[in-house]
Amino acid sequence: MRADQALGAALAAEHAAVYAYGVIGARTTGNLRAVATDAFNAHRARRDRLRTLIITRGGTPAEPSPAYELPVVPSTAAQAVELAVLVERGVTGAYLELTASEDPALRKMAALAMQECVVRSYGLRPAIETFPGMPVRPDPTPAATPPSS
Repeated sequence: MRADQALGAALAAEHAAVYAYGVIGARTTGNLRAVATDAFNAHRARRDRLRTLIITRGGTPAEPSPAYELPVVPSTAAQAVELAVLVERGVTGAYLELTASEDPALRKMAALAMQECVVRSYGLRPAIETFPGMPVRPDPTPAATPPSS
């Protein structure tokens, strides 16, 4: 994938993240709404930087869709967290292609964006997920061996 295509994929993911966090923020209260608002603002800022970068590189940034099909429509706090974690995973995966760019500035931008997403996801659901593109880690707990007779 060329750098301009990877930038477009990252922009599309940021458009979707802004939409999803708007839905999450509208359907939550308290601390979860504050977290969603912070994430909304962070993704909006990254989206705007990507748009500017694409234009600077001579491209035409894609506009957001008017609506997105969400994998989870949150009606509870748990569903809102689930959607947010899915969003962060998706955005992390979209930036993965940019880490292979020949341009060191693009690689750095992508790595920092991925780091932000992973930290945000972990803050919502403290679990270590398999990194996008990496094989699933085996369970570190050794299997029980039956005693010999």
